[in-house]
Amino acid sequence: MIHFPGMPAPLARVVEMFSTLPGVGPKTAMRLGLNLLTRPASDTLALASALHSLHEQVSFCDCCGCFSEQGHCHFCDDPKRDRSTICVVEQPVDVLMMERGHGYRGSYHVLQGRLSPVDGMGPDQLRLVSLDRRVEQGIREMIMATSATVDGEATAHYLANRYQQGAVHVSRIARGVPEGSELEYLDEHTLSRALDQRVCWQ
Repeated sequence: MIHFPGMPAPLARVVEMFSTLPGVGPKTAMRLGLNLLTRPASDTLALASALHSLHEQVSFCDCCGCFSEQGHCHFCDDPKRDRSTICVVEQPVDVLMMERGHGYRGSYHVLQGRLSPVDGMGPDQLRLVSLDRRVEQGIREMIMATSATVDGEATAHYLANRYQQGAVHVSRIARGVPEGSELEYLDEHTLSRALDQRVCWQ
């Protein structure tokens, strides 16, 4: 338990809970706890209510694994979505990031992780059984949108080998130079990817 001399036990418990969050160290946790203490009690109660309802009202979609409030998510319930195309991502938050582009109108499938032997994440720990079922129902294209890390690339290769034997067309999102960036600030891996995935001038 985090302990600072003279800190009341209720405040210390709040600081300790904050410190368990990713990226929050003891000092940041203490600042957050002190900030709550100086706010009106109504703000603290509103935060407590939001946290209390989080697990009660938010879960994961039975079909794709994205965030859901009522069994199925907004994307799976949208009749305008192309169900013959599936974009495979690692985490539910990746779906939210993909949607920011407003260019993709297919469906999603969240793996809830990526292959990582070091972390004990193998194929059995990913949501592949539900993906198998969706493929059997008829999928035209599967887009791999896993991260550009070693584990993310390994996951994409594993899934491509698993599904491209059938009638499914497997593709990978492009990697390369971000829009509006300058070459002098890019690393050699990004530049290499950009050259490998170059397209014809239109």
